[in-house]
Amino acid sequence: MLVNTRKLILSLIVLSGWNIAQAQEVWTLKQCIDTAHVHNKTLQINRNNISISEQREKEAKANLIPKVTANADYKYFMELPTQLMPMNALNPQAPEGQFRDLQFGVPHNINANVQLAMPLYNPQVYGVIENTKIAKELTLLQFQKSEEQVLYDITMLYYNAQILKHQLDFLESNMLNTQKLLKNMELLKEQLLAKGTDVSKVKLQAEQLNTQRENVHNKYISVLNALKLNIGISLERNMTVVSEIERQILTENNVENILDLKIIQTQNKLLNSELSTLNKSRFLPSLNLIASYGTTGFGYDKTPNNFLKFYPIGFAGLQLTYPLFNGTVTQRKINQKKLEISNNELQAQLIGDKNKMETENALRRRTIANQTVINTENQITLAQSIYEQTILQQKQGTATLTDILLADNSLREAQQNYLSAVIDYLKADLEIKKLTGTIMSIKN
Repeated sequence: MLVNTRKLILSLIVLSGWNIAQAQEVWTLKQCIDTAHVHNKTLQINRNNISISEQREKEAKANLIPKVTANADYKYFMELPTQLMPMNALNPQAPEGQFRDLQFGVPHNINANVQLAMPLYNPQVYGVIENTKIAKELTLLQFQKSEEQVLYDITMLYYNAQILKHQLDFLESNMLNTQKLLKNMELLKEQLLAKGTDVSKVKLQAEQLNTQRENVHNKYISVLNALKLNIGISLERNMTVVSEIERQILTENNVENILDLKIIQTQNKLLNSELSTLNKSRFLPSLNLIASYGTTGFGYDKTPNNFLKFYPIGFAGLQLTYPLFNGTVTQRKINQKKLEISNNELQAQLIGDKNKMETENALRRRTIANQTVINTENQITLAQSIYEQTILQQKQGTATLTDILLADNSLREAQQNYLSAVIDYLKADLEIKKLTGTIMSIKN
């Protein structure tokens, strides 16, 4: 009765797991990457940053467009302005050096005009335009960098999910083996050919496997949730990953298309452009075209001579501005910019050296992991064969329960070593692709 009950429970567990798997949608790695390219929020933010950089470039170019302003003002003088007039201006007989204070004007003054200003040459404006172009290039590279990072994160999570899924498959297989062994031991106990402690040992192993399975399943769910978050889909959406793990054939990675170096080089280009703008602003003048046209009104509100008259006024001309001395502010900025360029060049050398070292280490890890995968595959086959032979020997009375448990432990250890080797290989291979700038090939 007890054996039948256990068999029923195991069947329900397997059937339940199968139904859940059937309800879940299987996502390939390419589907995950393609969906993330549209819905990942980090990529959406960086796309907005690209749009911002485009608007900044247009804003800089807009400084070359003529600016037109309309101005108007009204003034009421409670006290008219006073001027000093030489007395001999009206009376030649008056002694020189004597003045008379006179109030000129009328109490009501109205001014209205339209002014135009257009830069003909301004080193700062042209420098800012060039800087925004380079900044736009930098933003595009940073978007590619974030795209690579998202691709790396999704791929790594996908690989982890595949490994955990394989681990669950191994555990399911081991649980079936343990249930068969438990059934056999219970039959032997009924025939007084096995001890109660032998049955308890197998039960303990079954419980341990069940606990391990629950822990691995929880990790699997957590990794899937992290994958959904990076893809940009709802956490409530049911999904699973493809069971088959693809390991690419070992190839030499000689491509040097490192985005980090490109970003540093573009930053260096931007810093040199800013330095050039600062130097030009020190020695080159600014030339603007200015023009104005308007009217000036004068009004008097005392009868009987009240009036309001308007007179046109207009002019056009050039305005030249040359910097003579600004307190060495520009020179200090130039010194800072030179130090920033020096740091940038050192950082480029550091990134190049670090990338070379990390690439060599990753290639070595991938080669070792690849050989380990091959070895552990053979070990699993051998351990499975030993386990099955030990089961047959136990039925024939030539092997003990201890021998079976040892064989089972050897099988599980070989399975775990295989999964560890596979994940080491996948991580190393993905790291190489990231370091050599070929990670985008995963999308194809």
